[in-house]
Amino acid sequence: MGHTIPKKTLQALYINKQQSAHDIALETGCSEQKIHYWLRKYKIPKRSISEAIYIKHNPGGDPFAIKDIKTMKDALLFGIGVGLYWGEGTKSNTHAIRLGNTDPRLMRKFIVFLKILYGVQKDQLRFGLQVFSDMDPRKALLYWCRELGAMHSQFQKVVVTQARSIGTYRKKSQYGVLTVYYHNKKLRDILCNTIDSL
Repeated sequence: MGHTIPKKTLQALYINKQQSAHDIALETGCSEQKIHYWLRKYKIPKRSISEAIYIKHNPGGDPFAIKDIKTMKDALLFGIGVGLYWGEGTKSNTHAIRLGNTDPRLMRKFIVFLKILYGVQKDQLRFGLQVFSDMDPRKALLYWCRELGAMHSQFQKVVVTQARSIGTYRKKSQYGVLTVYYHNKKLRDILCNTIDSL
């Protein structure tokens, strides 16, 4: 193909097949610098770093599918899930959905929201657990595994925080604070945009 790449070829590889400039360079025998030159020359918009990372980690496309809300049950679940993320979620993390709480019923409902409306499977989720120093980390971990039906391997290392008070919050958090993570920037953006539009 030499050093000239036809616009249609570059569009097919970069946009349709979503190959990286590096992969296109290997396939065409050009340097990566030359690929960037032709992208600029043909005015083909370059992907951002976050978009490139997303495509690299999800080569088969989006790992979720948004369900059409057709029933009152789905509408109620949607309202609950978005409300939970609005109130309890960490919106500052731009690459993942994060939600933390001490109530297993709340956490289970949010997981059902992700599964039913967005097709997120439970084994795709990761969990963080923070306990106080006067708690048994192993006991707390077993409790959350049982309550959520999750595997030990889905949990990060338990974080232990120095115990300071024994008020109402301490009673509510006798098994620590659980955080559920789903690393998907696109779904995180969808939820945040939904909240912004309300």
